[in-house]
Amino acid sequence: MWTLAALLLLVPSSGQAATLEKPVLSLHPPWTTVFKGERVTLRCDGYHPLLLELRPISTLWYLGHVLLPSHKKTIEVQTPGVYRCQTRGAPVSDPIHLSVSNDWLILQVPYAPVFEGEPLVMRCRGWYDKVVYKLHYYHDGQAVRYFHSSTNYTVLQARSSDSGHYQCSGTMRIPVESAPMFSSKVAVTVQELFQTPVLRTLSPPEARGRVVLRCETRLHPQKRDTPLQFAFYKYSRPVRRFDWGPEYTVPEPEVEELESYWCEAATTSRSVRKRSPWLQLPGRGSALDLASTTAPALQALVPGDKPLSFRKTPVSRSVPSVTSVPNSTFAGLQFPAGHVPTVGPHVCAPLPTSVEQSREVLQRKVDLLLREMQLLKGLLNQVVLGLKDPQAFRELTETPETPNSQVSVSPGTPETTVVQGGVDI
Repeated sequence: MWTLAALLLLVPSSGQAATLEKPVLSLHPPWTTVFKGERVTLRCDGYHPLLLELRPISTLWYLGHVLLPSHKKTIEVQTPGVYRCQTRGAPVSDPIHLSVSNDWLILQVPYAPVFEGEPLVMRCRGWYDKVVYKLHYYHDGQAVRYFHSSTNYTVLQARSSDSGHYQCSGTMRIPVESAPMFSSKVAVTVQELFQTPVLRTLSPPEARGRVVLRCETRLHPQKRDTPLQFAFYKYSRPVRRFDWGPEYTVPEPEVEELESYWCEAATTSRSVRKRSPWLQLPGRGSALDLASTTAPALQALVPGDKPLSFRKTPVSRSVPSVTSVPNSTFAGLQFPAGHVPTVGPHVCAPLPTSVEQSREVLQRKVDLLLREMQLLKGLLNQVVLGLKDPQAFRELTETPETPNSQVSVSPGTPETTVVQGGVDI
């Protein structure tokens, strides 16, 4: 009777088996490449039910697709290959690739995945711990660090750009100093800690006209317990600094400018920060479509950086606003809003006297600015000529008919004057 009850306790239910997590396989020392003849220890940590057992719960070990004879929690191995383990009622663990080398120099990297913001440590090791001199580390063929003798190379806060192929080189005294030797290349991949956030709108029933923004992202399954904080911005101005909540309620006066909002997600230490694109409302074109295409590539604002400003330039009430006309004769020429030149006959209603006066004043200022730019261009051309060919410049200055400071611009223009020793308008 008691034996039958114990056997029933040892069999997990189908629901329990479905919720069990895969065991964690670890390697000691924590390097994926070792020298031939060295032994390493593998450890399998998984689910062990607290039940009455007739015998110790066994652990299954796999080398490739071959089942190993050991059922202990830890084993020592020296054979290269792909190792996995499995405990009762749980799925198979993630693999560990063990490489064995017969070279004089090997580059050792961690067996566990490295995530964004975490340190990445690499070790260039000589044959059975011989000291390596004139040590170089390479990333995708480019030298990134030099050491006089054996030293680990550490990237304090890894980024996705740190992924790639690494290699090391150096010399050893066997017994005299050898020629430079190179290790085999090792691939390193920095895992994404969390996805780029996306800003969305929520419409809860109790909002009653208010708009709630939510900054959404997703953590890597192995890092789902990592706490994240969120900040919200309008243009480049923070409207809510980093806090735990991923939601922000937009004040009613600013509801009409929702497309100027974006958010940022970061770890508590700020070692990893990612910003979202501009908010895109369903069925509406964004007023910041140009910025929306480049916003994901912009780096997140960090303390000390001067934020970009997208605020509108204040316009005086006595002077009408102006609109840029890209197709005009002079790029950047400004015309009053509502009076953009068109092709063909131009017919418009009579304008108020104040608008006509403002337009005349603006046109005079534009003409004056263009003349000054032409004068400046002539002076700069002479300076460039003097730098490129000093002899020709001296001959030009010694010719009495062509003074070096005389520039004639637009003959026939009433307000154009000849410049002698300066610029007079």
